[in-house]
Amino acid sequence: MISEEEVRHVADLARLGLTDEEVERMSGQLGAILDSIEKIGELDLDEVQPTANPLNLTNVLRSDEPRRELSREEALSVAPEATEELFTVPRID
Repeated sequence: MISEEEVRHVADLARLGLTDEEVERMSGQLGAILDSIEKIGELDLDEVQPTANPLNLTNVLRSDEPRRELSREEALSVAPEATEELFTVPRID
């Protein structure tokens, strides 16, 4: 259902270097996934409520209470590297 050329295109977009064997295997696997999605699309799900999780879970969060803020010196004291009054991070090109 998905050609090897399409797999190579998606791999290039994702900057993945796939071997010919991986492209062939991915073509079959992605085709199977698309077939499964197509089967789901054929189901009548009008009465089914959308859900993000089949379990009824709730997050346990601490109460959000104001705290004393860190001074610049306290924050920079744990930094791996700092220059003047700023955090130093690697440049991203």
